[in-house]
Amino acid sequence: MKRTALRCTAATAVLTVAAAGLAATPAHSAATLVVDASRALGPVTHAASGGLYALAENERPDDSMLHPIRMRNVTQPAPGSLHEPNGQPPGGDSLLVAPQADRAGAGVVIRMPDIYPDFPYQWVSWDDWLNKVDTQVRDRLDASTVSNIEGYELWNEPGWTWDTEAAGPFNEGWVRTFERVRSQDPVTPVIGPSISSYREDFMRSFLTHARDNGALPDVVCWHELQSTPEAIERNIADYRALERELGISPRPIAINEYGSPEQVDQPGPVASYIAKFERGGVDSANRAFWYEYGTVNGLVTDNDRPTGTWWLYKWYGDMTGRMVAADPPASTGIDGFAAYDEERRVFSAVFGDQAGDNTVRVTGLEGLGDRVRVRVESTPASGRFTHVPDPASVLEETRAVENGGVEVQVPGMTATSAYRLVVEPVAGVDHPLRYEAENASVFRAQRLESAGASNGGYVGRIDNSGDFRTDSYVDFTVEVPESREYTMTIGYANGTGAAATHGLAYNGGAWRTVEYPATGGWGEFGDTVTTTVELHAGYNTIRLAKGAPHFAGATGYAELDYIELD
Repeated sequence: MKRTALRCTAATAVLTVAAAGLAATPAHSAATLVVDASRALGPVTHAASGGLYALAENERPDDSMLHPIRMRNVTQPAPGSLHEPNGQPPGGDSLLVAPQADRAGAGVVIRMPDIYPDFPYQWVSWDDWLNKVDTQVRDRLDASTVSNIEGYELWNEPGWTWDTEAAGPFNEGWVRTFERVRSQDPVTPVIGPSISSYREDFMRSFLTHARDNGALPDVVCWHELQSTPEAIERNIADYRALERELGISPRPIAINEYGSPEQVDQPGPVASYIAKFERGGVDSANRAFWYEYGTVNGLVTDNDRPTGTWWLYKWYGDMTGRMVAADPPASTGIDGFAAYDEERRVFSAVFGDQAGDNTVRVTGLEGLGDRVRVRVESTPASGRFTHVPDPASVLEETRAVENGGVEVQVPGMTATSAYRLVVEPVAGVDHPLRYEAENASVFRAQRLESAGASNGGYVGRIDNSGDFRTDSYVDFTVEVPESREYTMTIGYANGTGAAATHGLAYNGGAWRTVEYPATGGWGEFGDTVTTTVELHAGYNTIRLAKGAPHFAGATGYAELDYIELD
């Protein structure tokens, strides 16, 4: 959904610490967020870190703002778009910005109806629409060096943008458009129906018609723009039940617009959205577009300066290992999401949407030792144009682990702010430069589990090469302290019985080959190979590929557990 913004929300975080002498937020009933670090939801994938119209012209915002937030994907206007979002000049062409998304490890979804200049879209005729569809598909197929296109979104918010009187029923129009796309590109996934809010009756009718006509979307999409917490969880559960009832195999869920205009600049409510998407297991979720494109909708100001909400996504991007269960109390607004990395021995939780004096209770931390270092920091609702150079420190202390956990009181919380709790061993973290494959950006491969893998997860079925639409590769976004040559150790498995290879490139540079000798079997880890990489200080992207643009293709097959830099 796109509409002109009514106002810019600005607020100042108020942090109340013992003896700090700062004005306190009015007291609310104390609430406790309970986190069980031993109960994993799945690998950290940063599912909700994307944005609608997040990028513009392949250079807005600056790459330095994108790497730390580890965007899952972005939804961008159609190739050759004339769309004028909120009266702004056309921009953000999906194929034009795809290289920047690629540099950041993000996928791109093509929103096809954004070929029209106006919103709501002004229908012309079926000949006009199908000609536009043909042109977009042809443009995508001609872009043979672009491999991070994740799908075609056939329409957007049909409940109020589809012209039934002129174009006929939407369900029939979907099938007709689906068939036109598939006649030219039977490979790239199709996404829909992208309704503006979840409606069981609409979804039931749509899925039934699509199923009966061989036109089911590969990824099912809807928007969560002003939903209550209970509604988001109910909508996901309802959709899964509908799949089972209709005999439809489980589809990835994309929420490619979330957050109302009032909420999207407030880290506290945004943390609550992300928490519910993580618990619901969505494949991807994008910040909604309400204001300026090319800013990840307000995360970045002046192209390279973070706002308060950017820090929330930076904290999300810092998470590694596995997402773990965070259970909010039923009667209050507080909610959050958390991750535990057993290899690095670090736990973190991000939470908010509640004022007053509140508590985070964490269990399952036996692996961190008897005493831990605890840090809490906050980030405010600064608005879209106020630079926030750093989060504010709320507390930092050493404390004992009791009954396998810790309980941290956070006084004087502001509902619009977000907070991060980090718990790690007093002696520091292990494997500071280990990066799990299942936490990386995974293209046309699969995250899998094995008790023998580092942190219990790995990436397998990295099988495809030779077609830019199906090439298989894994992109690791790494951060190093200085520019130099690093020794890189790769944990892997190769059950072919013979040596296999992957292509290796970093920061878009030249390709070379990594060889993996045969190991004991698939999903059986412990073997490693080493190579060297020349990295610059800060963030770098390292790609290991079976197939990718500008690479001739690898031999055999290998599974990836992790990479580790010396």
